This record gives sequence, C-alpha cells and structure tokens, in this order.
Amino acid sequence: MINRESAMLILREDSGHSQPWALHKSEMVIGRQEDCDIVLDDRQVSRQHARIVRDREGYLISDLNSKNGTFVNGEPVTKDRRLHDGDEVQIALRFRLSFVDAGATVPLFFQVPAQPTLRLDKEARMVFINERAIDPPLSPAQFRLLELLFEQRDRVVGREEVVRTVWPDEAEEGISEQAIDALVRRLRERLAEVDPQSQYITTVRGHGFRLSM
Repeated sequence: MINRESAMLILREDSGHSQPWALHKSEMVIGRQEDCDIVLDDRQVSRQHARIVRDREGYLISDLNSKNGTFVNGEPVTKDRRLHDGDEVQIALRFRLSFVDAGATVPLFFQVPAQPTLRLDKEARMVFINERAIDPPLSPAQFRLLELLFEQRDRVVGREEVVRTVWPDEAEEGISEQAIDALVRRLRERLAEVDPQSQYITTVRGHGFRLSM
C-alpha cells in the first residue's frame, strides 16, 4: 500500500494498468485538449470537460458545460460537488477515475508505474526509451527538436526557438505554424511507438512546448 500527501485521481484501464494524477495544483482541468492538466484523449471527452478546485475543506469538482457530462458515483454533476475519498468520477461515462483523498491509502489495485527513461545518443543520433531504441531512427528535424526539448526539459520552449534550432537556415517567417505543429505531432507519434503510455511532449498554449520527464 502507498500513502500520498496530495489527493489523487487514478484511472484504471481495461488492460489492468493504472494511470495516476496527483492533484497538486489549486485548480486542475480535465479534458481532451493537450494543455489540460489531465488529458483524456477521446472524442467523447470535451476539450475542457471538468474542473477540480482545492479549497480549505478539500476538493470540489464541476462540469464545464461538457457535451457528455461529468458524474460522481453515477450521479450527474450539475453544480460544484464535494469529493470524498473513494468516490468514482466518470468523464462522459467513458473514463472512470477513483478519487483518493490526501493521506488516504491508495487502493490495492494501484501500482506505482516505473518512471520511463529517455536517453539520447547524440553521436549516433539515436533515441532510447527504457533502453529500447526508436527504430527506424528519428529524422534529422525530429532529432533536433527532441534534443532541444531534452536539453531544456521542464522548461517551455517557444516556437521561435524551435525554428532557430530545427531550421537554422530558414527565415523565421518562412516556417509556418502548421509546419511546427506537424513536426511536434510526428515526434509524439514516434515516441509513442515505443512508449504509448507516456505523454512526453505537452503543448503550452500561447507559449510553446515542454518535455516532461
């Protein structure tokens, strides 16, 4: 059994794996959009679906006018609802997440996943996730982008910096937003080929991109 200082939401997947999210911020948004705090990538989930707010008494959940609704223990959330240890939060009746209050014992079905390791061999231009190589190797542009994000990990890298690093011979105005987004999307897909369970690259709307380790 595992004890945590912060409350958690735990998604139990059909495969038997469990995905935890620590509710470490005063406000966290659940949704399909990439810049949400808890991303559930499914068309049934609204871009910004629900919000969890921490106050002095604990945690409140509210629905953000989602298309398919937010539920707690099977009941629709129509206004702010207080969460209690053991509550089941359902997002669009598609995802079921267990709420574990701060200091409570995590359910036995939950196992803390090993943190994935990402390693770059710059000389060979190879990338390894959990010591498994990405094969075929990344394209030169993909590798330069990943190298930049890796060196600046846990910091937001702006689009201008991406252009200067990935396309150093091109004028910034010559690289479209769509080209940058396409490169980021393809790099995400290549990383997911080896580790589909982790989301390494997050988009920070209006600012840029960040590699989360």
